[in-house]
Amino acid sequence: MVLSKLKKMFSDDEDNLMGTEDEYYAISEEEALKEADKTGNKMILIEPRALSESQQIADHLKNRNSVVVNLKRVTSAQAKRIIDFLSGCVYSIGGKMQSIGIGIYLCTPKNVNIQGKISEDNEKAKNDETEIEW
Repeated sequence: MVLSKLKKMFSDDEDNLMGTEDEYYAISEEEALKEADKTGNKMILIEPRALSESQQIADHLKNRNSVVVNLKRVTSAQAKRIIDFLSGCVYSIGGKMQSIGIGIYLCTPKNVNIQGKISEDNEKAKNDETEIEW
């Protein structure tokens, strides 16, 4: 139902241009969330507190959801093990993993393209006490 409304909205037919805004807003938030659940279009934010939560992150990736992982609540040893585990998971599904901050990583499945990079200020990273050393 949602896809048929979207196809109709974005078709090239001039007659469909009238009323497309009404049709767009006719899709309820519930319907949009159900559709996102089916297609794996979620961005999950996780702050693991233990290595055991790595499996939950991997499950989100297997369901084709993107995950932002904040490792600031774990020790550097745990963070290293989590990154090692997630690197293997991301590799196995053909996804990508990118650092977007000190101790913060974006993990994406194959169906998500990442454009651009976030550069880190090396001077700030050296002075930051929360930096994770590998």
